[in-house]
Amino acid sequence: MTGSGYNLGMSKLFRDVEGKSPCPQGSVVCIGAFDGLHVGHRALVGHVRDRARALGLAAVALSFEPLPREFFGRERSPPRLLLPRAKFEGLRALGMDVVGLLRFNAAMAAMSAEDFVEHVLVRRLAAREVWVGPEFRFGHDRRGDMAMLQALGARHGFTAGSIEAVHAAGERVSSTGLRQQLASGDLDGAAQALGQRYAIAGKVVRGRQLGRKLGYPTANIRLAGKRPALSGIYATWVHGIGTEPHASVSSLGTRPTVQGVEPLLEAHVFDFDGDLYGRRLEVEFVAKLRDEEKFDDLPALVRQMDHDSEQARRVLRHDRENSGALA
Repeated sequence: MTGSGYNLGMSKLFRDVEGKSPCPQGSVVCIGAFDGLHVGHRALVGHVRDRARALGLAAVALSFEPLPREFFGRERSPPRLLLPRAKFEGLRALGMDVVGLLRFNAAMAAMSAEDFVEHVLVRRLAAREVWVGPEFRFGHDRRGDMAMLQALGARHGFTAGSIEAVHAAGERVSSTGLRQQLASGDLDGAAQALGQRYAIAGKVVRGRQLGRKLGYPTANIRLAGKRPALSGIYATWVHGIGTEPHASVSSLGTRPTVQGVEPLLEAHVFDFDGDLYGRRLEVEFVAKLRDEEKFDDLPALVRQMDHDSEQARRVLRHDRENSGALA
């Protein structure tokens, strides 16, 4: 790294507006929801990383948890593409030295654009440059825009700019479009928007162990109270068991046959017998097999699970042979 040689070694995470600056030598900051970390987000983050390296400053990604739309919308908020821990890990993997997941609460919602700039960008982050995506708004009532950000930057000693929208398959990439693709089962389109296949990561938790009794033990991942962007039965690869991904069939939904309520990701890993509780796994979605259904009884459910497993094995065998899934 050039300049002052700013190097945190490992990404730092902060949650609060007030506190000691994690980057007192100065920073280059990007701001966004970063839900999904699609190719548009990656372009913004990559630009900030490169600018920070060139200037010898800390690269900072600034976001919020919960997302503002979740805070204001409650049950009407859009489905989540990326859980908070996965967002932090993704931003860290993209080269961010500091990640801010600011607690979005009533106080944050009431904060003016001017106060946000002064308290967060100036005091907390010692920002030298601030970069955002197209149509960026911030502050109470979304009153802040690029013109205001640039004017406040001139007052406080930082510059501000935005990057152009990124397109895939002739369409502008957005989290809204990505949610629509996932909801409709267009996993190939979603992969184009993401630059990789959609995946959900989390820690394996204990369930009711009904799958084990039915001959289909599953690794269960809870979604931290977030509404998933997709549902149904899928052919999947599970990462995190050994060095190579494992073929699997996964269910994401509320399990209507057994009176489930909370959305749950359940992955049945083929030809595996071991204890995965407490392990952090990533489930990569390859193809949708069907929607969730409610069956009349458990034997009917098991017959369908047998069919789903056979279909998933065929899909994944073809994927292994033709798309270099394990590369």
